Amino acid sequence: MRLSIANVLTPEECAEIRAKLARADFVDGKTTAGWHARLVKENEQARHHDPEARRVLDLARRRLLDHPVFVAAARPKAFAGLLLSRYRPGMHYGRHVDDAIMGGVRTDLSFTLFLCEPDSYEGGALVIEDAEGESEVRLPAGSLYLYPSTTLHRVDPVTRGERLAVVGWVRSFVRDPLAREILFDLETVRRLEFERHGKSDVFDLVSKSLANLLRCWAED
Repeated sequence: MRLSIANVLTPEECAEIRAKLARADFVDGKTTAGWHARLVKENEQARHHDPEARRVLDLARRRLLDHPVFVAAARPKAFAGLLLSRYRPGMHYGRHVDDAIMGGVRTDLSFTLFLCEPDSYEGGALVIEDAEGESEVRLPAGSLYLYPSTTLHRVDPVTRGERLAVVGWVRSFVRDPLAREILFDLETVRRLEFERHGKSDVFDLVSKSLANLLRCWAED
């Protein structure tokens, strides 16, 4: 399942983050790429110990874990990593697949949290490949795109402006992508039922099924 999630960060938070990152220390993005990805990675990322970058990543982590749609879709057990990427004109990240294990953690899902408005730069689309072809993603600042780490993907060259994003990887409590999608659909139905009818008999039965399926499928 692939999913766009709006309003992970507010416009004000994104503006503040961009100001902070103007003072941050960025290095060659190849430093965290696998041996094959280094051949096609041409971008920059904030130095891990940079204080401004750490504050931004801590905020992003909190907002993600507080966002009900992200939590329902990803069922996050752990973040395999979070980093801040920057693309300036001419920079890109060629076709690749994310490493299956990062820092000893399995990667089930990948995400890009966009920090710049799409009209502030040209190019830089996240392109996801699947059996039906290619999908280009350029979302508003504060929005996130979540997708399986199993996919081939790339970031097209930026031709104007600057593309900033938080990128990361998630190990899910629910390893099976079909099971995650079923749980996400049930959570969506449960919330819709509650909004319309409150804590009804239907809400209770869906909640029971959701909880019991999660017991069957979760890896704690």
